[in-house]
Amino acid sequence: MSFIEIDNNKCKSCYLCIDVCPFKLIKKSETIGKTGQNIVEFKDENSKCSACKMCAMMCPDIAITKVWKT
Repeated sequence: MSFIEIDNNKCKSCYLCIDVCPFKLIKKSETIGKTGQNIVEFKDENSKCSACKMCAMMCPDIAITKVWKT
């Protein structure tokens, strides 16, 4: 199983990580960020994340701080 960690204080809701995730595991959350828009959250209930790091590489604000595989 793999995980990512998102720094909610850095996320400015560009949603590039949502578009690039091959398994569509990153979604808009209900939490409103500093830009007044919904920030993102990681949801992987079926252990599909491969820790490819595409989300972290795409993030312009380095809000995805950790990607690891267990």
